[in-house]
Amino acid sequence: MSKLKLRAIEQEKPVTMTIKLPAAVHRDLAAYAELLKKQGGHAIDPNSLITPMLTRFMATDRAFRRARRQIQNGDG
Repeated sequence: MSKLKLRAIEQEKPVTMTIKLPAAVHRDLAAYAELLKKQGGHAIDPNSLITPMLTRFMATDRAFRRARRQIQNGDG
């Protein structure tokens, strides 16, 4: 099986948000959770994937990191 980008989900105290997702996105989250279950052996709530996916996305978005550094340095 190919290596998934997400690893084990860390348990932290969450901040509650309410979002609406297209049904197709929710189905994809459920499928991703199922693949993680097959790799890790335990069930994962598809909703718990949203945070690590967003975190990974922002961490790998070079333009976002660059702009954020500029703002933090007072350049933006």
